[in-house]
Amino acid sequence: MKKRIGSYPRVRVEGAGRGVVSQAGAVLLVETIRKSGLDAAISAALEPWRKPRAVHDPGKILLDVALAVALGGDCLADVGMLRAETAVFGPVASDPTVSRLISKLASGGQRVLAALRTARAEVREHLWRLAGDAAPDAGGQVIVDIDGVLVLAHSEKQDAAATWKKTFGHHPLMGFVDHGRGGSGEPVVGLLRPGNAGSNTAADHIEATRLALAQLPKRLRRGRQTLIRTDSGGGTHEFVAWLAQRGRWLSYSVGMTITDAIHQAVLKVPASAWTPAVEPDGDIRDGAWVAELVGDCLTGWPKGLRLIVRKERPHPGAQLRFTDAD
Repeated sequence: MKKRIGSYPRVRVEGAGRGVVSQAGAVLLVETIRKSGLDAAISAALEPWRKPRAVHDPGKILLDVALAVALGGDCLADVGMLRAETAVFGPVASDPTVSRLISKLASGGQRVLAALRTARAEVREHLWRLAGDAAPDAGGQVIVDIDGVLVLAHSEKQDAAATWKKTFGHHPLMGFVDHGRGGSGEPVVGLLRPGNAGSNTAADHIEATRLALAQLPKRLRRGRQTLIRTDSGGGTHEFVAWLAQRGRWLSYSVGMTITDAIHQAVLKVPASAWTPAVEPDGDIRDGAWVAELVGDCLTGWPKGLRLIVRKERPHPGAQLRFTDAD
């Protein structure tokens, strides 16, 4: 049924109907942890916070918590679902042991975070090398998307606050490496923020991008081969100036808030200047056109920045806003 290798047992799938276990779908996650070397890397990173006579490895405990979350858990006590299946997950620490470790790591502050981030970056670089042509940087460019997301809270949790959408919860800033249309995004950063954090906060965008870049292989942490993309939340002078800083030379694509000047400039674009919009796969987007604005709209922005605008035929039932025109 199992063979002990590393932090987790190696599970063999059989069709005889014996040794049936729950949460068997997590075997794929466990195998990913093992083959990537994440268990060894996290354990080594947290070695300074392991007590001399500790029975349970801090890295294993932390990965067990992550597995519990992936299986639908929402609190530390939910590692109990792993504890019930030692054949799949191996020995799992008790609730008090898990709680004490998390408190100890929290007291370690930035030292713990730095150790974990370094371990994750090393494992990620190893995995991208193993992936070969399937790696997100195989084409010579890597794309990192930075965007905020609202996470609702149904009780007075730490830093939960009213959000700009009149809900209650948190407003983390996330970063994902784009895997193209054939795959999902790969999370590289999650900057925790209270629910009332602003959408256009340049300092938060800079910090999230800095942490995201630190997760990439060293050769991709600066240079035009790395493209940073954001919506209009990143369209601030301070953030764009940071991206364009000499020596960093990142490629970037940010959304722009539609000011009155941009609004008026769009209305003056002649019909002949509009070009059919193209989808990422090369197909023409039906009922959509793009054009480049020139003139005073980019005064004060970094040299070489281009302003591309899109117009699109509204779909039936579209709720138009006061900024929509024509």
